[in-house]
Amino acid sequence: MGDCTTDLRQEIVNAYQHFGDLELIHRSQAGDTDAFGELVTKYRTKIFNMIYGMVGNETDAWDLAQEGFLKAWRSIHRFQGRSSFYTWLYRITINVTIDSLRQRCRRSEVELDDAISSFLPGPGVNYERAKIREQVYAALAQLTLEHRVVIALKEIEDLHYHEIAEILNVSIGTVMSRLFYGRKQLQSILRPIFNQRYESQRPPPM
Repeated sequence: MGDCTTDLRQEIVNAYQHFGDLELIHRSQAGDTDAFGELVTKYRTKIFNMIYGMVGNETDAWDLAQEGFLKAWRSIHRFQGRSSFYTWLYRITINVTIDSLRQRCRRSEVELDDAISSFLPGPGVNYERAKIREQVYAALAQLTLEHRVVIALKEIEDLHYHEIAEILNVSIGTVMSRLFYGRKQLQSILRPIFNQRYESQRPPPM
């Protein structure tokens, strides 16, 4: 019963957000830069977190976020409401980020544990957890681009499978497959790091 109530509440929140976005979108399509600025303010943190999970560099992430928003502004007249605005925006931003990564030849071959989200602390983290977050992002950077994108959208942005599939224009099965193999490879990367950390924190034998 609780799950049904939660799902219904989330659907109501999503619907309210969608209609709120539509008003700002219509104003933006009429050339209202202030309205588009409200959309930027609303989504910039989520967009930044998603990009940072892919590139692992704060300056690059902000630059790519700005580039994504600029591209969205230039294309806003083509938005027809067939998907939610954030899905449309994420798709644009991901494409911008992927293009940038490909141009810099930063692709590599490897792949998190199902508990990755517990290793991604929010604002106000202490030094130790900030260090863990750096290690996780460094591990993410070793993933293939396809797996890195799915991990960022699922574990950092907490999107649903169908939302990720829509953003990436792939099937839900493909999303689940990439997420499964991405997590397994990240687990293999992170296991030695966290095993070493665990051993260093064990009390000495009596």
